Amino acid sequence: MIYKKGLSILAAALVSVSAFAQMPEKVGGLLNVDKTAANISKSEGPHAGFKYMVDKQSTFYVPSPVNAVNYLDNRPNIPDLLTWEPNLVLVSRSLDWGVTSGPMEFQKVGSPKRFGQYLSVWRRDKKGNWKIHLRTEVDNFGKKKSEGLEYYEPDSKNYLKHRSEKRLQQREEVVFQTDELFSTILKADTRTGYKEFLADDARFYFPWKDEIEGRDKVLDFLKKDRIEIDTEPTEVGRAYSGEFAYTLGTATVGMKDKVVKFSYIRIWQLKDDFNWKVILEMMWER
Repeated sequence: MIYKKGLSILAAALVSVSAFAQMPEKVGGLLNVDKTAANISKSEGPHAGFKYMVDKQSTFYVPSPVNAVNYLDNRPNIPDLLTWEPNLVLVSRSLDWGVTSGPMEFQKVGSPKRFGQYLSVWRRDKKGNWKIHLRTEVDNFGKKKSEGLEYYEPDSKNYLKHRSEKRLQQREEVVFQTDELFSTILKADTRTGYKEFLADDARFYFPWKDEIEGRDKVLDFLKKDRIEIDTEPTEVGRAYSGEFAYTLGTATVGMKDKVVKFSYIRIWQLKDDFNWKVILEMMWER
């Protein structure tokens, strides 16, 4: 049985390597891990696919945060079928931090197929293997065809190799304070906040909405659907090389006829003008 499982994982890895043989090496390495997990999920089941890419430090949001290993060991009520396809991947210059995101399909046997979007933040373990740092998902109707793969291959620019834990914490605090400023502006005006802090090509994932790509389209969505968003950051993480980061937090979202409690994650990039911009945001109900 172990031998058969090993062959299955090897086959999944070979399929993944073949599919992405032309990818740049650094993002290709992370993409290969995500694709291998997706292939295992398809061939052996979601439980096996998830186990392939987590360790004791991994967190799943389901929707509240749980330790991924404990969650999976308790054999949760996860879908019988689950497939996903990354359409965004990025890796930091320090090669210790990355992100994958893309559409997914899932189903319980006997129930209709459902659709959504996943987002995974990755880190490298002590052996150099990519493992999930955190993963979250949001449902949608699956009506929009996924855009082609977009990736951020890290360049060869030098970066400061800080060794002081205090200095590393200060660097994270800069990102956290930026999210706090974003949240302060949102309290005054939602569209002004997003206009100021979203990158031009930002992606936005909101429950039961197809992927929205581009700041102007996000602003149009917020206006058309009369969305008002208040946020409060609670957690931050930053790549060692410093050019990417994430923030997590809670949100109160006012819609046309109701107010809903959400959680959110924002993926930030330090741009050439030394301003932090959100390149991806996902919201899901608490």
